[in-house]
Amino acid sequence: MNRFQAKRAGLKRRQRRVRAKIFGTAERPRLTVHRTNAHIYAQVVDDADGRIICSASTLSAEFRALGKIGSNKEAAEFVGKLIGERALEKGVSEVVFDRAGRIYHGRVKALADGARAAGLKF
Repeated sequence: MNRFQAKRAGLKRRQRRVRAKIFGTAERPRLTVHRTNAHIYAQVVDDADGRIICSASTLSAEFRALGKIGSNKEAAEFVGKLIGERALEKGVSEVVFDRAGRIYHGRVKALADGARAAGLKF
């Protein structure tokens, strides 16, 4: 196993460990974050029904309309505000935050702060 495979295996192991502890319900769904080098994605998921309530990413039309590209902390904060607004429109005010095995730092933290600024509680 080379170092890239080992790094990916460690991330998958951390994701499974985190997901074993948190579960999204209809009253309090799970806000999950997926981060790549190029983009950042967020989804509000109801695990009890197995459905996605709303989602936002740096690929969404609202983000592209601003003329921004990439995935930096400002983009992550905008995606957090966008997911917060969309969740509130759907009637979701409280969520459980799933950082998906990533460290709560940088872009992941910026997304969480943006969602809190939009009105989500977690």
